[in-house]
Amino acid sequence: MTAARRSLVGLAWVLLLGMLASGGHAEPAQVDTIREFLARLKTCWRPPPASQANPIDITVIVSFDRAGALFGRPKITFESETANDNDRLLYRIAVMEALQRCVPMPFTEAMGGAVAGRPFAVRFHHKSLTPEKRAWLTPKIL
Repeated sequence: MTAARRSLVGLAWVLLLGMLASGGHAEPAQVDTIREFLARLKTCWRPPPASQANPIDITVIVSFDRAGALFGRPKITFESETANDNDRLLYRIAVMEALQRCVPMPFTEAMGGAVAGRPFAVRFHHKSLTPEKRAWLTPKIL
């Protein structure tokens, strides 16, 4: 084995051991825009199954500090009128679990400074119809 090849094999082992020591997970990409923030929240959202709760819309107001941790307490400001007590409870739990999965939000330094302490109204919804079906069901006046 040549010295160059031994060097490459050694480097590969060092990289492999480094990945194993860090758990093999890459650091999550930092959030630098509102769009990225909402996309990250969407990945954390898991609505209750339709067998347990009727699909509803729910809106929560949240604030974050510079480091991406929750600042204050989230506040539910809207729930669909058709929701019963069971639906409200299960969706409130699902919203809080989504926030727990996503917090702390990995803000960039600039984003953290821009959003620190500012309230965000975030709407979580469980689509019962796809947009295509909605368009299909919308009455048209010709």
